[in-house]
Amino acid sequence: MRRPVENPELGPALMHFDMALADFARTRRADPQSSSLGLLERARMLMTLPGGFDALYRRVRSLESAGIFGASDWAQPAILQPALAKYSLRQAGAVTTIVEAISELRMLAVSRGDYFHPGISAEQARYFLTQVMALNLDLLSGQLTEADRERPKQLGIIVQELYRYLISHLGYESLLDSLVAEVWRLLDQGPVQVESICEMISQIAKCLYDPKIETPSNANATRLVNALFAPTPGSVEDPGLQIYEQRLAKMDDKALDTEATHFARSMHDTGLASSYHAVMLRFLRSNDRDDLIPATLGLTMTGLDDLYCYTELVHTLIDEAIYPETCQAVYGLTMMLERGSLFTPSVAQALWRQIKLRPSAENAHTLQLAFGIARPPRVFLLAGVLNLLGQPLGVGQGNNPSCQSAIGLSVWAANEADYLLQVLTWAARDNEVLSRFEGQEVSSRDLKAGLVKETPVNVDPVSLVLIPHLDRLYGEMWRRCENRDDDAHRWINPEFYGWWVSHGFCVVADIHTGEVRDYEGFIRHFYASYHPFYNGHMPVIHAQPAGIAVTDSAARFVGRHAINILRVGLSPSNEMRVYFFNPNNDSGQDWGQGITCSTQGHGEFRGEASLPIAEFTSRLYAFHYDTLELGDLSAIPDEEVSRIMELGNASWAASPETPPH
Repeated sequence: MRRPVENPELGPALMHFDMALADFARTRRADPQSSSLGLLERARMLMTLPGGFDALYRRVRSLESAGIFGASDWAQPAILQPALAKYSLRQAGAVTTIVEAISELRMLAVSRGDYFHPGISAEQARYFLTQVMALNLDLLSGQLTEADRERPKQLGIIVQELYRYLISHLGYESLLDSLVAEVWRLLDQGPVQVESICEMISQIAKCLYDPKIETPSNANATRLVNALFAPTPGSVEDPGLQIYEQRLAKMDDKALDTEATHFARSMHDTGLASSYHAVMLRFLRSNDRDDLIPATLGLTMTGLDDLYCYTELVHTLIDEAIYPETCQAVYGLTMMLERGSLFTPSVAQALWRQIKLRPSAENAHTLQLAFGIARPPRVFLLAGVLNLLGQPLGVGQGNNPSCQSAIGLSVWAANEADYLLQVLTWAARDNEVLSRFEGQEVSSRDLKAGLVKETPVNVDPVSLVLIPHLDRLYGEMWRRCENRDDDAHRWINPEFYGWWVSHGFCVVADIHTGEVRDYEGFIRHFYASYHPFYNGHMPVIHAQPAGIAVTDSAARFVGRHAINILRVGLSPSNEMRVYFFNPNNDSGQDWGQGITCSTQGHGEFRGEASLPIAEFTSRLYAFHYDTLELGDLSAIPDEEVSRIMELGNASWAASPETPPH
């Protein structure tokens, strides 16, 4: 590694650090568990001084050789995750933050070729750094947030200076490219919640248009920024909503038609609706220009048919739910019409009821806390309904252990929207949801909490109201089955989700010990049920819930998780893949062993995740199947079964794990 002359201003601090590093290296050789706290405190002090990061950069190889990362995940840089690094830098305690900062300096040294590391390539290190920086783009402003300012031991300032140090070596271009690519990757999944994405786009806008920041032109970044802040000729310089409405009033027919076309083009290009889009729709409604609504939404034949058959309902939905504060519901409404949702019996009537529904005082308060008071709570809830019905695969569980409930919302929005609207009405109006389990009525009103103990966080309005009830109902069904001799999902899922869940059920892990049993038979049953080549080319007719064993990027077991198998088929490159709905807010996960969930590029519809069928099966631990439509178990190739077993046994199935509820 190149070693320029030390900054003389560091003086005694650097001398004390070098002494502490030498002492630490000696003690770690004698005792691998010896404390690193003294050395980390010296490193923290260096980070507060001019030239401190340069000094640490030159010593990062020595720090790692001495054992500063111990046996932690930091010792395996290839498995580190940018999102976790953001938490370590911005929210964790002093020790974690300083270790993470040293790790970032190591990544920089590797990316620049100053440090050859056997565990990660220069390209991987650079990509990791640009991802971390993209997630902390707000530090570019030079202004610390209150949370950063209040951190002890100058940690907020240290992180900001680290960020500047990294930027000075890597430049803005890769940072901007990385952030833009991340936004597009998330948008390709069709999320219902876009607040965090819009926040990232706002950071991109600051980066593009701040005269203090030199950034190259980036067409994809400009598309994103324009989608929110300048989607049409009339809003090209982001004039503000009030001025834009005044401009609309002065436009002739041709200009209005141009605005409508640009709104539709921008929205369908990105999946994002602008506040200006909401202003346009409300202007059309209040100025007797309903004829331009189809063009403003960009409807195709199905959407037009839905609109023209239910014109009064659609117009009322615009009046009641579409405001600048709920502008994403413009896209939700559009996609709902494009799906032909109103042609499903009872949905139109249920939406009329939803329009008139007033949430209970308790739910109104919860909605206000989550979404503010700019509009009445019922407006946010109705907008949430439009978004969910428009994008059933866009709902996520947020930061909650509620994958079962999120799957229910997605399944019902796609297949039985009138049922979804019924249970939502009960929950929002009556603070109660009624269900049945094995012939007995179950009410959510007085049940104990399930896995979700507190108010759900980071979820859409429908989930906010419904998840507590659904979670309690699922928990109660589990309690009624917990003493049975098989996995409770066998009985719960058909009752909870609906009749279309197959009654055949396979689970590979013993419910008491977690020990994997008859792994080969489990794999053969799945292939004979779902693989078109071995099940008589029978497609997946109704989406089926399944359980997967989630692993991290090092293929280590993380936990059990519910997903929904949507279809199995050949990709455009003739690869047999499983396409599934993952209620995690980001479906593009790295499960280790080269198994990375894809969300685009392999024939996925918007909102789907996919994997080659063998890789998917290697993480499967429970699934439903139709016992009357089972293929030939012996037809599945032995080598395919062996490969799947090897992947599973080398990851989550390596040691027994007792599956949780």
